Amino acid sequence: MLVVLAVLGALVVSVGGGWWFVSGVLRLASRPGADPVAGARGATVDPGPVPPPPAPSSSLDPAGPDGPAARAALRGGTWIGFLERAAVTACVLLGQPAGVAIVVAVKGLGRYPELKENPGASERFVIGTLASLIWAAGWGLLASLAL
Repeated sequence: MLVVLAVLGALVVSVGGGWWFVSGVLRLASRPGADPVAGARGATVDPGPVPPPPAPSSSLDPAGPDGPAARAALRGGTWIGFLERAAVTACVLLGQPAGVAIVVAVKGLGRYPELKENPGASERFVIGTLASLIWAAGWGLLASLAL
C-alpha cells in the first residue's frame, strides 16, 4: 500500500508541480538581459545593443519564449507537458530510461512542423522540454530511491 501511495504521489507532484516549475523557468527566460550564470557570479548583465524590432512578417517573438507568438505556435503545450511528465516519471520509476528517449523523440517529431514554421517558438520548446524533463526525472528518481 505504501508503494502505491509513493508512486501515485510522485506522479501527482511530477505532473501538477511541473506546470508551476516550467512556467516559472519560462518566465525567467523571458526577462530581458537575464543571464543566470553571470548573475550567480555577481556580474552585471550587459544586454548589449538593443536589436531592431522584427519585421511584421517575421515569426520571431520579441517577448521571448513566454510571449504570445510562441504560445500560439505551441498550442496544446500544457496538456502535452502533463502527459510528458507522467510518462517520464513512470519510465524512471519502472527503470526504463529508454522510454524517456521515446517520449522525447515523439514530442520532437510531433512538434517539428510548428517549429519549422515558427522559429521563434523553438526557444520555448527547448526550454520548456528540458525543464519538464528535469522536473519529472527528478521526482521519479526521488520516489524510486524512497522505495
